[in-house]
Amino acid sequence: MGRQRQPQIRQRLLDACTDHALEHGLPDRLGPLAAAAGTSNRMLIYHFGTRDGLFREVLGQARRRQVEAFTDVIRLRPDEPYPTTLARAWSVISGPQGEPYLRMFGRLHDTAGEPLWPGFRRAATTDWLAPLEEGMRSLGRPELATVVLAVIRGLLTDLDATGDTARTDRAFHDFLATIDSA
Repeated sequence: MGRQRQPQIRQRLLDACTDHALEHGLPDRLGPLAAAAGTSNRMLIYHFGTRDGLFREVLGQARRRQVEAFTDVIRLRPDEPYPTTLARAWSVISGPQGEPYLRMFGRLHDTAGEPLWPGFRRAATTDWLAPLEEGMRSLGRPELATVVLAVIRGLLTDLDATGDTARTDRAFHDFLATIDSA
């Protein structure tokens, strides 16, 4: 008779591994995650089955954290114009709070991420459409949600590649000016 699984220990390990991966990126090996969680590679395998199983769960938990945090910053607020909300959201998404997610999920946006998270690219796109549509509906243009998302994703890719915060910030604010004037 084997040991009974302990979900609270598993969750503590997952939290520690996710925190580490958000701070440092997803490692290639289990060692850094085991050290961050104060455990051994063997215990991680015991709780998560395989290295890739742990990585998938870490990515899933990080994604839930991102969706929760960023959905809140892009949600429509009755007391402010939606371009103002988007400006604040951009500073959060592209700033220090968003950097760990950009680092972690950047490599999943290409096809190399498919084995770890099949369908990630689709989910990473469609997750944001509903709150953006609601916000753009307040401007009478819900169909522009896809355009807003494409601009955000494109500028985040640019920011990741160049590190040019001033230029990407300026480009996003120029984009918001076109929405405001439309």
